[in-house]
Amino acid sequence: MLKIILPTIMLLPTTLLSPTKFMWTNITTHSLLISMISLYWLTPSYYPLKCLTLWTGTDQISTPLLVLSCWFLPLMILASQGHLQHEPITRKRMFISTLIIIQPFIILAFSTTELMLFYISFEATLIPTLILITRWGNQPERLNAGTYLLFYTLISSLPLLISILYLHSKIGTLHLPLLKLHHPSPSNSWSSLLCNLALLMAFMVKAPLYGLHLWLPKAHVEAPIAGSMLLAALLLKLGGYGIMRITLLTNTPSTFLHYPFLTLALWGALMTSSICLRQTDLKSLIAYSSVSHMGLVIAAGMIQTQWSFSGAMILMISHGLTSSMLFCLANTNYERTHSRILILTRGLQPLLPLMATWWFLANLTNMALPPTTNLMAELTIMTALFNWSSPTIILTGTATLLTASYTLYMLLSTQRGTLPTHITSSPNSNTREHLLMILHIIPMLTLIFKPELISGAPV
Repeated sequence: MLKIILPTIMLLPTTLLSPTKFMWTNITTHSLLISMISLYWLTPSYYPLKCLTLWTGTDQISTPLLVLSCWFLPLMILASQGHLQHEPITRKRMFISTLIIIQPFIILAFSTTELMLFYISFEATLIPTLILITRWGNQPERLNAGTYLLFYTLISSLPLLISILYLHSKIGTLHLPLLKLHHPSPSNSWSSLLCNLALLMAFMVKAPLYGLHLWLPKAHVEAPIAGSMLLAALLLKLGGYGIMRITLLTNTPSTFLHYPFLTLALWGALMTSSICLRQTDLKSLIAYSSVSHMGLVIAAGMIQTQWSFSGAMILMISHGLTSSMLFCLANTNYERTHSRILILTRGLQPLLPLMATWWFLANLTNMALPPTTNLMAELTIMTALFNWSSPTIILTGTATLLTASYTLYMLLSTQRGTLPTHITSSPNSNTREHLLMILHIIPMLTLIFKPELISGAPV
């Protein structure tokens, strides 16, 4: 674990001390090397917990998310070069430092075996994200978006802290492997019910569950590109990961607690897909599609079967790569047209033909076309949900249909149609942007051949 965390921390002095001319090259190369080293975590192991130290350990649930978080640091740095090019060097260094500071906390959150350390790192990711949105956001509404993010996350995570302390006083340990061995008390009292509710609530807001999701579109729309990638690819996954970890610890008799969450998650997948069809803002559309996909992850996490967990893991990784790629593409459009409104930025295919190819590929993966891992994940989750309760097929089936509809709407409205008269010329797409898209699409395509790496099943 230290092989990854220490080089990540050493990126900070590299950022602050590198000469201006070589700063981007040094940081991108260094972070790419770290992400390559992190692939070592994916090697098969006989043991359920490996790389075990006193406070950290990796297993089948955390390993894919750890590799994903290491993989995204160079991508975020690559994506940010465009909109930072006119900024003074001090602000560039500050921006990259903020991205680097958040990385060890995300790695710790995914790999810790101690609930209190998990809570600390889970909360610590909030401050750098807030700085990114409020300091480098695009519009004046970014302060409002930052307030939403802060209060939604803080209000939901205080009950989590109280229930973690209650758990410690009751059991005497917060070490996850020991908590799993602890025999659940059969009492179905109000205290255990409230404890379970408090444990889940913070992750439901972070995931986000429909009804608690209002901070997400605001944060996405106002965030710079690196902030959007960070939110979509990693911070939402903290919610899904927390749900999968905590539901294994909650008492089994209180299953009726899961019904409202399940209903809201599936209904939310349907509603947010419908909302996507009437969005005018491109980033807002992609943000709402994230809520829809994460609704399936929450539903899968709540029914606690091997199949559903496997589907949730695959969907989290696939969605992280797909939505991040869509945000990068939306950003390339924004940098050229200075607008995110779909009506004003249509018909870009003749201007940027290579970018249209990337748009096409990203949209195909977003609507879960075979043979992508997105399809495998959605089918696995739907099978698990249908097996659990037959009527869920109506909600999930309609949500899938609507996903295909809004994805096609997004593709057609950005690429096809007549070019608006105010767009007379546009800079060509550059090598950096194509490299960014390639680094998104390579993991997607390779995982089609070996999905068991991310399925959460023993390899």
